[in-house]
Order: sequence, then structure tokens, then C-alpha cells
Amino acid sequence: MTVPQTDPETFAKEWEAWHREKEEQLAGPHGFLAITSLRWLGSEPERFEDAPGAWSTSAEGVVVELADGEELTVDGVTVTGRHSFGVIAERDSLYPAFGDAVIEVAKRGGHDIVRPRHPENALRTAFTGTPAYAPAPQWVRPGRFLPFEEPRPVTVGAAVEGLEHVYDSPGQVEFEVDGETYRLTTFNGKRPGSLMALFTDRTSGVTTYAANRSVQIGAPDEQGAVRIDFNRAANLPCAYTDLATCPLPPGENRLPVAVEAGERIPLERGGPAA
Repeated sequence: MTVPQTDPETFAKEWEAWHREKEEQLAGPHGFLAITSLRWLGSEPERFEDAPGAWSTSAEGVVVELADGEELTVDGVTVTGRHSFGVIAERDSLYPAFGDAVIEVAKRGGHDIVRPRHPENALRTAFTGTPAYAPAPQWVRPGRFLPFEEPRPVTVGAAVEGLEHVYDSPGQVEFEVDGETYRLTTFNGKRPGSLMALFTDRTSGVTTYAANRSVQIGAPDEQGAVRIDFNRAANLPCAYTDLATCPLPPGENRLPVAVEAGERIPLERGGPAA
């Protein structure tokens, strides 16, 4: 697969639009920068200072018990008293609202959690943007998808110590940098048929976030050809906050080459001003 030639100005504008959209999602009123705490639910009801109700979980799922005067809005309906969210699937999230805030009710690594999201959180209001390498067409690499006969479950670590995530991998992508061939194990991407790779490289912990970055890859064509745009190598939420449960890359995705493209260490982690 050859990478189509793009006018440099158009290429830069397309990258800037991608980056702007990602920043807007991250720093939206209820984006990841609005999270004020990460709570791991147990069998005993527990109250938290940044959310109404007493929260617990059991085999029947997540339950909140709201006191007199407390309420949540769930799917547009006001609820009071005891409310069951039922069993939440792995990596799913619900977002009941109260006032101008929401509470993410989710399951991560087999554990039920709640993460209140308040627009006035200081991490969000102080956010000025994420530094990144200037977009460079040479970091758009042609590649080839190498499918497995059957998707393989891959267990990876997480930003939270002791937590693990399991993803099905449909296969690997192979690409070259400076004449050397590399492979990345992929997971399913955001769109049907697309792929996603978590990786580190020789810039990790130097100019880019140490734990991980991710890159979305469009669906392979009929010959398995793919286009990997490392200019869109993106930070995960754990690059900004310790209240994230982000997955870490599989061991084989630690590239022995410096990928000097994409997002860099955020200001919140000591990176340079955007």
C-alpha cells in the first residue's frame, strides 16, 4: 500500500481538526478532566463527598440508595430512593446526572466503579491543551494487516496497579520505519472493521507519556493493506489523571524505535506548554 500524497497545508489542517476535536472531548464539561474521584464499589453501601447517595454492588449489579432530598436523572427520568442500575458489562458506562454534574457508573477490569464528573474540577478549568509534534507526512506509514485464524484474547495491565484488561485481538499490523520491519498487536477500533494499537517507543518517558499511547487504524482493504498515521498517536486519559484505568500495551508493542510524532507529555505531567 502506498500512502496518498497530500498537500502539506491540507495535511496540517486535517491534523489540527483531529487534535482540536480530541481536546474538546477530553476537556468537555463531563470529559475525563472533569473526574473528581474514582470509587471502587463493594457490598456495603458507601457515601462519597462528590456524589449523592450510598453506593454498593452485588451479583445483581450496582445500586444507589438516595436519601430524602437527593435525586438523580437517569435516561431523562428523575429517580429517588433506591435505584438499581443492574449488571453493567465490561467497559460499558452509564451517566446519571445531578445538577450540572454526572456520575459515571461503569465496570473496569471486572470491578464496578463510580467516577463523578464535575465541570468545575480544577484539572479541567486549568487545561490549556496538549503539546504535540508538528504533523509530518513521513510518519504516515503504509502497512499490512496479518489476521489471526481466530481472535485471540490478550491480557494487558492497567494504569491502576493490580488491575488487568482482556481484549480480543483480530491480528497484527506490520510496517516499516527506516528499512526495519515492526509489528503491533491490534485490538478492535472505534469503527466497525477498524483497528487500534496501544504502544510505547523510544520517546516514551522522554518526550511522550511513559505508559502508553494509542493509534487508530482504518479497516484493512481487501488485500489487507492499512495506513498507520502516527501523527495521530494519542494520549490516553491516564496521561492526565490518576483517576483513569487505562490499559497498557502488550509486551510485544514496545517499539525499539523513536516515533517522533503525535501527542507528547501533557503539561499536567510535566510536559512543555502546548
